Amino acid sequence: MIQTTEIVVCDIALFGSDLKHFYLHNLTGLLEQFPILEFPHKQSFYTLLIVEDADGELIIDNHKIRLDASKVIIIKPRCVNSININRKAKGKMICFTENFFSLRYNNNILHQFSFLHNDAKTYIRLNNEGKNRWDVLIQLLYEEYSSKKRESQNVLRSYLNILLFEFERLYNPIGNIKPHNLKQEKIHEFEQLIEKYFLIKKLPSEYAEMLNISPNYLNKICKEETGCTAGDLIRKRIIIEAQRLLHYTNYSIKEIADKLGFENTSYFVTFFKKQTEITPEKFRKNQIN
Repeated sequence: MIQTTEIVVCDIALFGSDLKHFYLHNLTGLLEQFPILEFPHKQSFYTLLIVEDADGELIIDNHKIRLDASKVIIIKPRCVNSININRKAKGKMICFTENFFSLRYNNNILHQFSFLHNDAKTYIRLNNEGKNRWDVLIQLLYEEYSSKKRESQNVLRSYLNILLFEFERLYNPIGNIKPHNLKQEKIHEFEQLIEKYFLIKKLPSEYAEMLNISPNYLNKICKEETGCTAGDLIRKRIIIEAQRLLHYTNYSIKEIADKLGFENTSYFVTFFKKQTEITPEKFRKNQIN
């Protein structure tokens, strides 16, 4: 691990995509073309690594995933990740932003897919039964992306939508994708606001005001839809950022407390230990060992 003062932020534009919101690439020779991916970095988009055959390891927010065969690895926006993959790996890397998907003509919403949720597992194993079907879909997606024909973006969104449904069936085989409802939409708005303001706004009431609902109603729908209170969701986001800074930067505990908007270091240490049952110092030491 290389600790720095800042975590590098990656953008699709780095890959030279003309679309700016969608990119597709073979896994073969990936690190030779994009060496930045080998080092810890954040990104502002979703990445699906569809692995056919590979050797190596991928780390997402301290979770290690072995790169071998037949799995889809999901890297969500703002996760800190690094990729160590052999140069002859087989498969595809698909990158897309939420905005790219949300512009789809039938207004499908990305957060209907449970495997893309923040608390979902980071990979899906692919079985042999559906391999031919996925191969066809991915090939169609690749050909459309490469052709750059008229209305190509709309076609890419359609293929991507079908592919995400196929992965959802694998990830959640006994469940059904819930239809869009106002409660889910409101929670999605809440999560987006947390992402934007968690450094300066720590109280559910502050978010409820921005959402034009009461704190009690916000808490109620969070419990119904996620099993967590509104406060739990805010605290989870703060802890994730704290862990990233402890693991991937050389900031002192005091500097991290300041960056996260805590009044003093002691309060941050107490908060961190209450949420994780370990002190920030101990967490950082465990990552180094």
